[in-house]
Amino acid sequence: MSPDPLLSRPRPFQLVPGAAESPVLLHVPHSSRVVPEQVRDTLVLDDAALAIELDHITDAHTAELAARACEAATVTPWRFVNGLSRLVVDPERFPDDREEMLAVGMGAVYTRTTHREPLRAPGEDPGPLLDRYFHPYARAMTTAVDERLAATGRAVVIDVHSYPAAALPYELHGTGPRPPVCLGTDGFHTPPGLVARAEAAFAGFGGTGLNSPFPGTYVPLKHYGKDRRVSALMIEIRRDLYMTEPGGPAGPGLDALASALAALVDGLTDGLAEDSPSRG
Repeated sequence: MSPDPLLSRPRPFQLVPGAAESPVLLHVPHSSRVVPEQVRDTLVLDDAALAIELDHITDAHTAELAARACEAATVTPWRFVNGLSRLVVDPERFPDDREEMLAVGMGAVYTRTTHREPLRAPGEDPGPLLDRYFHPYARAMTTAVDERLAATGRAVVIDVHSYPAAALPYELHGTGPRPPVCLGTDGFHTPPGLVARAEAAFAGFGGTGLNSPFPGTYVPLKHYGKDRRVSALMIEIRRDLYMTEPGGPAGPGLDALASALAALVDGLTDGLAEDSPSRG
């Protein structure tokens, strides 16, 4: 019997269940290097250049970081993991003109690389990629948040990212501080207590900073700016804390960071971070 072709395709995303009583959803959007063959054929980079680009653009080992944090947490959070590279689509971008990264060719479907070189041929229609990958991902994340709201009355989305120690040419805010841990916030969805708990959890890594070099955080559009029961925070870990750059193996820092993330999750599960959202 020939293999089922559906089973051989990369899984575009996965929701890993946590404890029924947990409001926390760890979101890992940029950890994968997988580019399906039909998408690879549309990229203008040769194999060597693509491998280098994946080294720079991938938040390497963040899926493992989130998995270890889930294992260490007292109450297991839920986990939503992107199974495809952000070179396929970037699920965290706005799919329209609201996205500031369009200025450097990095909207929901990238047309430029981290070094502002061509990634796709000019004029390629992003619609099919949005329909096949972006919109199903967004619907699934929305459902995951809705399920936490229904089960616990609130949802806390923690975005798990990493970023390079040295700025790359695509960065719009690359001239600002590059702290060991950058906390991305949203004026509507990030309560002060959530920021304070994250600052405490990651205090042992040399300091945290806010919204530099990467600001903001991910909230499904259904809830964005509308539902204060959904709180959110982006955690951007500078890669030299836990890995060899670019694209190298993880080091011992990964376990310490996973423990810090687990401590943050435990603090959020008890509900003490539910302050009124900031309005900055």
